Amino acid sequence: MSNRTIRVNELLRRELGDILRKRYQSDAVAVTVTEVRVAPDLRDARVFIAVVGDADFIEQKMRWLRRQAPAIREELSKRIVLKYLPKIEYRLDEKTPKATQLLRLLDALGPVKDEEETEYEENEHAP
Repeated sequence: MSNRTIRVNELLRRELGDILRKRYQSDAVAVTVTEVRVAPDLRDARVFIAVVGDADFIEQKMRWLRRQAPAIREELSKRIVLKYLPKIEYRLDEKTPKATQLLRLLDALGPVKDEEETEYEENEHAP
């Protein structure tokens, strides 16, 4: 991946997040832009979205986002000057729920003691 593609990915992610936060603040509260992948020719982009909520709520927010896509693209074209503004495809980020589930499982295990902590505690209780 070229440096230009990486920069465009980050620019689009930041600007899309800002548009959602400022222009659609009441509707986009549970919506986060997690990643943007632009094609090497900069004509197509996949925007990965994480939504907090149950399956019905997630589907509702994705439909809402796809309905707002033309207005979001228009706002994006005012903010970013590129020869070709990529055609944006919104996708649900599948990694975020899995990561959240993994963190919950790790939290359920409880705190992990380091070897140094264990040695210190054993020496502290020695007669």
